[in-house]
Amino acid sequence: MNPMYPIAQIRQIEQAAQATLAPGTLMQRAGTAAAHAALELIKFPHQQTSILVLAGPGDNGGDALESAAHLAQLGLSVSVLLHADPDKQSVAAKQALLRAQASSAKFIDSSQTNDVDAVITSTPWTLVIDGLFGIGLTRPLPDQLHQIVNTINRLHCVVLALDVPSGLDADTGNIVDDQAGGRGVAVRASHTITFIADKPGLHTCDGRDLAGQVQVARLGIDHSLFPASAIRLNHPDLFAASLQQRKHNSHKGSFGDVAVIGGALGMAGAVILAARTAAQCGAGRVFAAFLQDAPAYDSAQPELMCRRAHELDFSAMAVVIGPGLGTSAAARDVLLHALQAATPLVLDADALNLIGAESSLQKIVTQRQAVSLMTPHPLEAARLLGKSGAAIQLDRVDAARRLAAQYGSVVILKGSGTVIAGVDGEIAINPNGNAGLATAGSGDVLAGLCGALLAQGWPVWEAALAAVWLHGAAADTLVAQGIGAIGLTAGELIPVLRSGLNRLTAEQALLRR
Repeated sequence: MNPMYPIAQIRQIEQAAQATLAPGTLMQRAGTAAAHAALELIKFPHQQTSILVLAGPGDNGGDALESAAHLAQLGLSVSVLLHADPDKQSVAAKQALLRAQASSAKFIDSSQTNDVDAVITSTPWTLVIDGLFGIGLTRPLPDQLHQIVNTINRLHCVVLALDVPSGLDADTGNIVDDQAGGRGVAVRASHTITFIADKPGLHTCDGRDLAGQVQVARLGIDHSLFPASAIRLNHPDLFAASLQQRKHNSHKGSFGDVAVIGGALGMAGAVILAARTAAQCGAGRVFAAFLQDAPAYDSAQPELMCRRAHELDFSAMAVVIGPGLGTSAAARDVLLHALQAATPLVLDADALNLIGAESSLQKIVTQRQAVSLMTPHPLEAARLLGKSGAAIQLDRVDAARRLAAQYGSVVILKGSGTVIAGVDGEIAINPNGNAGLATAGSGDVLAGLCGALLAQGWPVWEAALAAVWLHGAAADTLVAQGIGAIGLTAGELIPVLRSGLNRLTAEQALLRR
């Protein structure tokens, strides 16, 4: 179900498959799959259809040459920009080059011109196929390719990347950078056809901006050659079992209590956002608990019960602590009280910062018997692991996995392609959401949703998966309606989250009939 594999495992699968096939078979299959994907994107080829194929020195370039040969044999106008020394190509890539040369494809010799940019921009391309470098890239793209990539990224046409956009790390989703600190470049594709299996880097960090729409071509490799995967793409199927319609014979006590704790001076809005989310996403009762004096009530959501944090008994409710909490001594005291309660606990925002700064609190988190769910953004994750924010972003999957193992908690590492990590090392990468979520309060809404699901009895892993998926889907729905991404506010997510949760629950009920 939506498995993903790191590069090392992809190599093992590929080698096992090649041992059972004639030489060059996988490259030919990849080229055929790429040609079919290209035709789907063009849809209605005509006389003005023109395709530019970028072919690099490795097997990714061989895949591109195979696709060029297929497309040219169909009568399409295909031009190939070859960046490879034929004498250094693999046997399979050499065969692909011969097939492309025997077709009607035209070859552009970039070495014979000082202005590659002019050569590329002189034709209104319908489609560009990027086969410069695949998953084996460990160094930044060569300097001579920077201009070509930057030019491709300025074109107004469909760009299809083969396996991964050239310049992107398939494991981490980062652009491969110069070790001396220089910024690398990568192709910005509108579509990616990735071979054998999906890769984590296509769905997190820079990958979401560079890969575009991703499809997987397994290349006919037998299922038995694929090992069990610890990384998956998040999807409602992964939490469908917890989507249960409510019985008529139920009451508010059937759906649990949530306490949202935070709201230091000037930050009361964070508690209100999280508490409103918990109320509108199914919790039976919701307490909004403040470090300072609590308001009499929330005029927009009077169902919320406003309290001072130290007055609450946390023992019989799901607790969300951290939104607007601050890092004062009083904040630490209420956090300690929450950590010591045997209750499902969502640790967010300043709760995470307090834990990251104090080893005694870290020890208590690791020793808790009750459910803990942590929702850090990269800087909070960095404090928890004693690293820099940049180090977290270098490998988001590894960082999330380390956090989960170190703290014995399910972890939601927020960001582009949010990573959810289980204590057992299981990983899910979330595929939806958009830049509209980069706004104050959206994390508070996510924390409140997590609390609501835990209060209703969801297992912590499924609650994390569902909360992140629904959060991203709500943002996508609002953007589709013209509300954002620019200017989307966190409060606008809440009613859309409620609708999404009810819709998924109803759909799942129909499937069970």
